[in-house]
Amino acid sequence: MDGSFRIGRIFGIPIQVHFTFFLIIPVFAWIIGTDITYAIEFVTTTFELSSPVSFDTSLITAGLMPYILGTIISLGLFAGVLVHELAHSIVARRNGIRINSITLLIFGGVASMEEGLPDPRVELPMALVGPLTSLLVGLICTGIVYATPAFVTDTAVAGLIMFVFGYLGILNIVLFVFNLLPAFPMDGGRVLRAWLAKRMPLHRATRIAADVGKGFAVLFAIIAIVFFNPLLLVIAFFIYIGASQETIAVKYSVLLGDVRAGSIMSSPVTSVAPTLPVTKVVEMMYATKHLGFPVTEHDVLVGMVTVADVQRRTPIDRDAMQVRDVMSRDVIAVTPDTPVTDVLRIMTAKDIGRVPVVEGDRVVGIVTRTDILKVVELKEI
Repeated sequence: MDGSFRIGRIFGIPIQVHFTFFLIIPVFAWIIGTDITYAIEFVTTTFELSSPVSFDTSLITAGLMPYILGTIISLGLFAGVLVHELAHSIVARRNGIRINSITLLIFGGVASMEEGLPDPRVELPMALVGPLTSLLVGLICTGIVYATPAFVTDTAVAGLIMFVFGYLGILNIVLFVFNLLPAFPMDGGRVLRAWLAKRMPLHRATRIAADVGKGFAVLFAIIAIVFFNPLLLVIAFFIYIGASQETIAVKYSVLLGDVRAGSIMSSPVTSVAPTLPVTKVVEMMYATKHLGFPVTEHDVLVGMVTVADVQRRTPIDRDAMQVRDVMSRDVIAVTPDTPVTDVLRIMTAKDIGRVPVVEGDRVVGIVTRTDILKVVELKEI
């Protein structure tokens, strides 16, 4: 995901942090720190620990401690989110789904997985395990709150520990409840789709779950505007967009499930030599309306040259350049037997508009996004 960087690996899964993560941490810390009295009342009321003997707040409110605790609670919350996503990922990996990464964002965490059409028998436990893990974390934090007075004699230190774990316990239980809302593509929405998919075709189950998710997104957006909650508004936006994208992805997977690259590729293919002047390539693009060409040398694929490659050079530089100077050398190619769903996944992951089709080293065709869209339109007839 753009704007993210890796901070490490857990169970072999790359853990990434998006730059928005660093925006929400100080906001949470500020919210808790500036209204520490309300935060204390929130925790004590929830756990019925209002007695000053069992809940000493003197250390919690001292100096900059409210802001320090706010930061600790924020980091603790995202640690819980990370554990939540790890639970999803472990179950997915045990069912043969490849996990690319887990990314922490402003609104939580996202596990990037490589999967085809979702199997309800796999999706149901995979969706449930995340919220149940959050519930478990919340219950463990709650247990620490009630156990602390028995093991910590200093009432001020005990109060601090009880406040931090009490707040985290509440947040993780709220996370459990919130994620079980049937707002697809959240966990509850995926549970709903898995349940529906056992009773109807997958694409129809996805459409129903997505419509329910969009309904929740609109509701969240209204609540966010009324109560001026920017975070909930961001969550509503991502739920709506995510539901729409998932519907399209499943539709494409269903419609293209039995289609191979060889059956939709454009052939024969116009290729260019590495020594061809870039100006000539531009002329060919204008003449053919094609935005990219395979580059071959002795009939062997050695690169791709696209309009984006040309645009990275100034018009003055292009006059003195050959194709070899601007072409992309790290070319991803497929065979005629490659499923079109895999071709589309490559295009999406690499942000490219065309993929050459090869037999051995020889280019026999090319598949573009337009080719795929035409097939989808025909399949919908």
